[in-house]
Amino acid sequence: MNQKEKLLLFILACINFTHIIDFMIMMPLGPQLMHIFNISPRQFGFVVSAYGLSAGISGFLAAFFVDNYDRKKVVFFAYTGFVAGTIACAFAPTYEILILTRTIAGTFGGLIGAQVMSIVADTFEYERRATAMGFITTAFSLAAVVGIPSGLFLAAKFGWHSPFLVLGGLGIIVIFLIYKFVPTLDKHLKNRQPKQSPFTVITDITKNPNQLRALFLSTIIMLGHFSIIPYISPTLVANVGYSQDNIFLIYFVGGLLTIFTAPMVGKLADRKGKYPVFVTFAVLSMIPIFLITNMFSGVLWGVLVISGIFFVFSNGRLIPTQAIISSVVTPQQRGSFMAINSSVQLFAQAIATNVGGFIIHKTPSGYIENYPFVGYFAIIMIFFSIFIAKTIKPITQ
Repeated sequence: MNQKEKLLLFILACINFTHIIDFMIMMPLGPQLMHIFNISPRQFGFVVSAYGLSAGISGFLAAFFVDNYDRKKVVFFAYTGFVAGTIACAFAPTYEILILTRTIAGTFGGLIGAQVMSIVADTFEYERRATAMGFITTAFSLAAVVGIPSGLFLAAKFGWHSPFLVLGGLGIIVIFLIYKFVPTLDKHLKNRQPKQSPFTVITDITKNPNQLRALFLSTIIMLGHFSIIPYISPTLVANVGYSQDNIFLIYFVGGLLTIFTAPMVGKLADRKGKYPVFVTFAVLSMIPIFLITNMFSGVLWGVLVISGIFFVFSNGRLIPTQAIISSVVTPQQRGSFMAINSSVQLFAQAIATNVGGFIIHKTPSGYIENYPFVGYFAIIMIFFSIFIAKTIKPITQ
C-alpha cells in the first residue's frame, strides 16, 4: 500500500469516523433524551430511525445519478450537507424538531457510506479489498473509543446539544481535507456505455440474481444487528441497574478491542476467504447477542466482557460482508449499486429499530419487557444470513 493510498484511506476513515459518531451518539443518549423530552422507548426508536429512513430514501435516489460524476465531488457535496444537518441537530428545542433535523442530516448522510465503499472498491482490487475495508472499519472502533465517551462526557457537562456542535466543528476540518487532498476519482467514467435511462439501474439489478442476493444479505444482516443495538443502553440502565454514568465504557472497551481486531479480520478474510471468515464470526456473534438481551446482572465487569465480545464478533462479521457485496458489480455500475445497497441497509436499520421498539414495552415502574424476544429475532436473522452469503459469487473485475 503506497502513501497516496494510505492518505486516501485516512481521509475516508475520518469521513466514516464523524459520520458514525453522528449516528451512534443517539443510542447511548437514549436514557437522557427519553427523560428530557419525556418520550417512550418507541418514540426514541422513531428518533433513531428518522435518520435511517431519510438516508435510505436519498441513497436510493442517488443511485440514479452518482455514477455520472467524479466520486470526490459527490462525497464533498454530501459530506458538506451532512455537517450542516448535524450542526442543526444541536439547536433542536423539541422532540418534533429533533426528528426534523435528524431527517436533514440523514438525507445527506445517506450518500456518504455508499460512496466511501465505492471509492475503496474502485481503488483496491478484490484480493486487497478486505484489508482496506478493515482499515476503514477502524473508524467505527475509534468512534466507539474516542467519540462516544467524549460525546457522553460533553452531554453530561454541557447538555445533549454539545456533542453535535463539536462533531460539526470536526466535520468542517474534514471538509477541508476532502477538498485539499482527495484526488479526482473518475476512473469509472472511462469506457462507460452511452448514457442510459436512470431506471436502467433498477432493471439491471432486478435482472441479476447475484446482485439481488447481495442486497438481501445486507437486509438480513441489518435486521439482525439494529433490532437490538438502540436498546442496549436503555435496557441495561432500566432492567439490571447498570449505571448510566458507565455507559461510555461499553463503547470504549468494545471500540478499543475492535481497533486491534478489525485489521486482523480484514487480512484474514483476504487470506482464508471472505465467506469462511464471515460464517465463523456470524456464528460466534450469536453468543453475545443472546447474553446481552438476556442480561440478569448489571455488574460492571460482566457487562463489559459481554459487550466487548459483541463488538468484536459483530464487527468481524461485517468486514467480509462488505467485501463480498462490493464484488458483485463492475466499477462502471458500482456507485449506483452501492448507493442502492446503502439505501437498503438504512431502510433495514430503520425497520429493525422499529421492530425492536414495538416488541419491547416499558412498564410503569420503568422496567423494559420482552427484550429477550428481540434477541431471538436477531439470532434468527444472522442464522439466515449464513445461507444467503453462500449463494453470492464475485464477478471478474
